[in-house]
Amino acid sequence: MNDNREMTVIARIHTPFAGKFGVPRQSGLAPTEGRIVFAPAYRNPDALRGLEGFSHLWLIWVFDRAERKDWSPTVRPPRLGGNRRMGVFATRSPFRPNPIGLSCVELAAVEWSTPDGPVLHVRGADLVDGTPILDIKPYLPYCDAKPQATGGFTDGLESTALQVVCPPALLARLPEKDRPGLLAVLEGDPRPRYQDDPERVYGLTYGQRNVKFRVAGDVLTVLDVE
Repeated sequence: MNDNREMTVIARIHTPFAGKFGVPRQSGLAPTEGRIVFAPAYRNPDALRGLEGFSHLWLIWVFDRAERKDWSPTVRPPRLGGNRRMGVFATRSPFRPNPIGLSCVELAAVEWSTPDGPVLHVRGADLVDGTPILDIKPYLPYCDAKPQATGGFTDGLESTALQVVCPPALLARLPEKDRPGLLAVLEGDPRPRYQDDPERVYGLTYGQRNVKFRVAGDVLTVLDVE
């Protein structure tokens, strides 16, 4: 058997996230809009025949901004405060033997005819803009959904949503379609769990805008949308 396999990038996704900070911790946590554009060799509409009938998709992709030469058997999950180690295969850390990610997204629409060939419009992606995609598979509710599943050490970690205070004049600087996604990202508290300085000003890039904010207690206040 050949233990080394080459993978081909079939598409790239375009999202509002220019950098890793602020990207939702998991897919589906925020209604962020995304566009999947296929590489020229994979723009054949026949490859998507029947896909429009599915509500959700699995994306298999590459942590192209987190590749390392070496791997560690343990990692420090940010949701545990960054000071406890867990086995890499018990986490979704990007620092893995193979830097492969898995996300479940909603299929909003299939745009069949564009200058870039067929384009998929999705919601709920947790990927940085330009992330390479290796494969796309349909989500099958009858076998993929596991209502009784347990979440191991992650059960009970998610805190209540932050209250977001954003002056209407600042929110208006974003296109209307991007506003629900940004507010959901902020409500989910993009800070690492171990950071809790009410005087610190944070910044994330969303939809080509630099959003600055401060968090005190359970209230996040947007200071500027540049």
